[in-house]
Amino acid sequence: MNFTIECIPTWALCYLINSDPTGLTDEEIEMIDKWHTANNVMNVCTASEQEGECYPYFSHCPAFGLATEVIDCHVMIL
Repeated sequence: MNFTIECIPTWALCYLINSDPTGLTDEEIEMIDKWHTANNVMNVCTASEQEGECYPYFSHCPAFGLATEVIDCHVMIL
């Protein structure tokens, strides 16, 4: 298993962490699922405040999708 830090769009966090697709379109769900499968993602969790990574910021190149507000997250990959 490998651990990485990825900038994950804030709009995708409820789906990735809680499996709650409320408010997402079918296209957004498909985009997240493709990223999840292509990278063999096992788990996603936000970084802690002590690590200084829990604050949202704008990114031109998030893990998936268009430029948007993101949060750095720990991603466990197989």
